[in-house]
Amino acid sequence: MKTTNANAEPAGDPGAEDDAAHSQPKYLQIVEDLRNNIQSGRYRSGARLPSESELVRRFGVSRMTVVKALQQLQQAGLLTRRAGSGSYATDLAKDQKPVFGLIIPDLGQTEIFEPICQGMAASPNASGHLLSWGHSAGSGADSGDNAEYLCTQYIEQRVSGVFFAPMEFGPRHDQTNQRVLKALKAANIAVVLLDRCVMAFPARSEYDLVCLDNRRAGYIMANHLLRQGARRLAFLALEGSAETVDDRLTGYREALYAHGINVNKDLMVRGDPSDATMIARLLGAHKIDAIMCANDFTAAQLMKTCLGLGVRVPDQLRITGVDDVRYAELLPVPLTTFHQPCNGIGAAAIATMLDRISNPHLPARSVLLNGHLVVRQSCGAMLHQH
Repeated sequence: MKTTNANAEPAGDPGAEDDAAHSQPKYLQIVEDLRNNIQSGRYRSGARLPSESELVRRFGVSRMTVVKALQQLQQAGLLTRRAGSGSYATDLAKDQKPVFGLIIPDLGQTEIFEPICQGMAASPNASGHLLSWGHSAGSGADSGDNAEYLCTQYIEQRVSGVFFAPMEFGPRHDQTNQRVLKALKAANIAVVLLDRCVMAFPARSEYDLVCLDNRRAGYIMANHLLRQGARRLAFLALEGSAETVDDRLTGYREALYAHGINVNKDLMVRGDPSDATMIARLLGAHKIDAIMCANDFTAAQLMKTCLGLGVRVPDQLRITGVDDVRYAELLPVPLTTFHQPCNGIGAAAIATMLDRISNPHLPARSVLLNGHLVVRQSCGAMLHQH
């Protein structure tokens, strides 16, 4: 699978010029004209297209506008550009591979999405496909702006499908997620959700979802701590976390039930793990001997706070996470965690998207992947060996 960045519209880009007789930008008029001529056979495979200078004169636009249009057609696989020679129509065989867009507002901010993308690119099903991705709408743009910007770009490019990791945090993340999905649906673009749904249980969105089996992960992590001797086991997550955290919490509760331990709502905490006052109060009030964190990032922050409070990990407090990010084994006390199969999620997402495009009327599905427990020192398992 080839990859390319979605093209941002530079400030003052002539591509934004509007003809009084048309509602769409000039560069899209050029795209539509050339696309129709290529698909109708006027420009056959290998035929040389009009030069940039010819297109400038024909449409009355700047060269930058023409270049933008040609770049979009190139991304769509409709033409090839040869330095010093010009642009040429490509072979539009019936089995031409589709183009996919990628909307991941957290790309580069968390460690799970880059390997998911790598899994997509490495999948045998991805051979010959084009993955168009990017995450910036310009300086000063927030995650919501980036998501909506990319959505607009992919609709203009007429991609075949979009992989979307819904926003998890932010004051308007729900509204942004819904606007993105509404726009893609109106454009008849297939969507596969990555890592999380856009609706809280028991509601279910109309889109395919590919992610870790979070309920199973939560059960395994809680069960592991209970088997190590924990009896006052708490669950800690950041406020505003996605429904994936709710699934992990469900697994935690089921493990308590399986061990005959009553569920205490006071031990299911949503808060800031770096808040030393809150953590000290939690530990002191409930005599907690273990904390299962919703993810590795929360666990790392909690460990730092506990060490600052003089709480010894794992002697006085056992800590675990979920994800198995790269720094997990490099923390002051190496972190026991649940490995998330990011490459496998990427490969499964490609397969799910191709199936969705081939069978658009299938009911929405959840593809849940298994991970595995990674035991390190933070859970106290090593204490039994001495």
